[in-house]
Amino acid sequence: MPIGQVTQQCKIAAGLFWADYAVLGAQVQELEAAGVDWLHIEVRDGKYMDFAMPRGGYDIIEAVCKSTSLEVEAQLQMMRPGFNVFDQLADLGVSLISLPLETTNEMIFQNITYIKEKLGLKVGVWAWQGLPAVAFEQFIHPHIDIIEYESRAPFWKATTGGGSPHTIDPNVLRTIHQLHDMIAAADMTDRIELMEDGGLNAGNVGEFIAAGMTVGEFSSPLLKGPNGKLQPGTGEITAAVNKLRAAMRGK
Repeated sequence: MPIGQVTQQCKIAAGLFWADYAVLGAQVQELEAAGVDWLHIEVRDGKYMDFAMPRGGYDIIEAVCKSTSLEVEAQLQMMRPGFNVFDQLADLGVSLISLPLETTNEMIFQNITYIKEKLGLKVGVWAWQGLPAVAFEQFIHPHIDIIEYESRAPFWKATTGGGSPHTIDPNVLRTIHQLHDMIAAADMTDRIELMEDGGLNAGNVGEFIAAGMTVGEFSSPLLKGPNGKLQPGTGEITAAVNKLRAAMRGK
């Protein structure tokens, strides 16, 4: 289902963090055929949060957009992204631009309205675990299509098998519940998506859906297995999507 059309069935935003760029197009096409709802790309500038290496560059976004008919989200992990970035993303074909609350600062609503009104794209806001739920209150607003909350990621710890680098603490679930209640109090549950990003899997997704999550971002469960990155044409990616969808439906 498209971004911003809230449904009773929780959606899958397939994150490409664990994509194999040697077969990126084929992976994207298999994710689409298996029934994910949209594609989620982290776009880093090499300065944000001291990540020294940029990620999800324009060439990757262009390749993804050309490989799918699904909507593509650019989640900006950048310091003070500006109009020139938004223009380039629009030209590449993204449907949703998600802005980081912590680093967009006083330009946040200027940027939101530019993306929405000037470019005609969908727009979201996101933040890492630690930003209190109340910080999102002013963004429960008709211009906003999605609110995203990301769990912490202790990258200094090695992951094993198909595990995620993210850790979900109990306060993440509580915050999702709070955000859902805030959206409901504003009578906007039919127009603002609520997404948890990082650490979700078939074992814990049910409790987040019960808390009010309408979209889950998944990368490790869809593209990573005990033996490494899942490869297209083997059936592994399709099986991973089917397993996750069954868990989301409580089967």
